[in-house]
Amino acid sequence: MSRKTKGNDLTRREFVTTVGLAGLAAAGAGVTGALATPEPPPAPVKAQNQGMPRGKLGKTGVEVSTLCLGGMFDTINNQLLLKQARKWGVTYWDTAQAYGNGLSEEGMGRFFARNPGARKDIFLVTKLKAKEPNLSAQLDKCLQRLQTDYVDLFFMHGLTAIDELTPATKDWAGEMKKAGKIKFFGFSTHTNMEDCLLGAAQRDWIDAVMFTYNFQVMYNPKMKEAVNACEKAGVGLVAMKSQAGRPGKHEIGGEVKLELVERFLKRGFTDKQAKIKLIWENPQIASICVQMPNLTILAANVAAARDQTKLTRGEVEALRRYALETQAGYCAGCGQICQDAVGGAVPVNEVMRCLMYHHYYGEPELARLTFAGLPAEVRQRLTSVDFSRAERACPQGLAITAFMREAAEMLA
Repeated sequence: MSRKTKGNDLTRREFVTTVGLAGLAAAGAGVTGALATPEPPPAPVKAQNQGMPRGKLGKTGVEVSTLCLGGMFDTINNQLLLKQARKWGVTYWDTAQAYGNGLSEEGMGRFFARNPGARKDIFLVTKLKAKEPNLSAQLDKCLQRLQTDYVDLFFMHGLTAIDELTPATKDWAGEMKKAGKIKFFGFSTHTNMEDCLLGAAQRDWIDAVMFTYNFQVMYNPKMKEAVNACEKAGVGLVAMKSQAGRPGKHEIGGEVKLELVERFLKRGFTDKQAKIKLIWENPQIASICVQMPNLTILAANVAAARDQTKLTRGEVEALRRYALETQAGYCAGCGQICQDAVGGAVPVNEVMRCLMYHHYYGEPELARLTFAGLPAEVRQRLTSVDFSRAERACPQGLAITAFMREAAEMLA
């Protein structure tokens, strides 16, 4: 996949300023081949007189900005942010019906209505749950809120298994393409990602997948296999959850974390920016979807995207060591393992995601809303199910019982 840049007007002063602000940046969401360059002497990041890099989205042939604006925030009251994202070349926008019960889509729709020329510049994505009743009618409502006739890419939202996409789904996707309501079709997944990706590679009607991909999971051999299979099949790949947010309250791996922070600051960027740079160095990934709810975070991540400084071999190894040091605090999304261990009674990784929103992202309201979306019987089981088998089966060694009890108490 080639990386191309598109001109825009973030000045050198703005660039340097955003690098200085980058400590506040947070990115939302197995690297194959050589990742690192030889270790150079520490040097500050230099401003690049170029625009936002672009990546090819698999067999679609479409080039998208390598930084994608995740729309899980108040887009209605952040119209300036949408304007600035477009101005700085972040022209891949991702939203969903589930984000604010349609309010995220509505905010983007207001922007398109007030800026008639903007829609043609934006590669627009929305999502619906696979089990949503009457998908066609629901998609029409999405388009109405977005004030557009079509989306460039439509995702089935939050797949946990590839068989959730049935032959009827394939037929529906074909009908929507023929009707001109969607250009491309795919799905998003943050559970059992490897199996979902391997399944996508076997289905020639899947154009793209957005999936959890970060320094904690990228070195997993099965993840590498799945990413390679999708690349070979021409499935476009978009990363999310790139910061590997934890469900727990407390920071772990303190000494290694401190080493990371100091190492990267000497080079002119933060550990958070380094984590997304690591993903961008994999040419198999077309873009990274990042939640950027304010201008500071947007600017810092734009700066990181435009800067072409490569991570050194030592920096990549430091991130790998940090992943090993902190794996016991990270839910890697292998939900089938723990769910089978409790007889399907609780989708453990979904509860973990709610805790991650609360603790790591500092979004307690989002955490509670997501938790409330789980079936009532699931929420009631959190204090009665025996999770000891799940703890023994967990590859990450997570203290699942304690996490489930915390969620029941804190998010109810």
